[in-house]
Amino acid sequence: MTDERGWIALFSGGKDSSWALYRALEARLPISRLLTVHPPEDSYMYHVPATDLARLAAESIGIELVEVESGVETTNVTDSGAQGDAELAVLERALLDLDDEIGVDGIVAGAVESEFQTSRIEAMAARLGVKTYSPLWGRDPRSLADAMIEAGFEIRIVQVAAAGLDESWLGRTLDRKTLDELIALNERYGVHVLGEGGEFETLVTDGPHMDRRIGIEYETEWDGTRGRLKITDSWLGE
Repeated sequence: MTDERGWIALFSGGKDSSWALYRALEARLPISRLLTVHPPEDSYMYHVPATDLARLAAESIGIELVEVESGVETTNVTDSGAQGDAELAVLERALLDLDDEIGVDGIVAGAVESEFQTSRIEAMAARLGVKTYSPLWGRDPRSLADAMIEAGFEIRIVQVAAAGLDESWLGRTLDRKTLDELIALNERYGVHVLGEGGEFETLVTDGPHMDRRIGIEYETEWDGTRGRLKITDSWLGE
């Protein structure tokens, strides 16, 4: 165990942030808090769907969760850079508050390929004088998906918005069969295997870092080209 204190894991409950947290725990980084930003409906910086379930995940993981609302107005926004900076400012304020409370030594982030997100997080970390740990960055997407499945992550697809992903994908588990289908869709339509372009979003309902599985009940909402799960109930299993 290192003698550092106050590593903060940026956490949405989706597969990428959950995998980054899992790898950080494997690396024995002392994670003091999970930090969830509840974003606007159209966010350039954050995972959007089902972030309210992060509190159940945090309870199962056993690490205290800090939640903040984005508060950023995105209606009629045309400048993605300005919106991204405004969304990041909310996160930076939360980290400054945590630094005052417990001392922040580093940030764990789940970015895979997004320069838009990563450049902003790294610049923020430099301003705060803290380290970053981004174990997914630059890794092969298929290898990452394989590793998540092999580790025992239960990953549910909660939102889709891409050619080849119809309503039947909502609620599916990302297993070997699903991964093979995503690889085929990548070859045919260019769908990113990990949904890095927003093609799909996920929720991790179980994993080796969790003591209890998250159970969900839901309805599907589908407009003909895209859709999401409307989660009507959620709980932690025994």
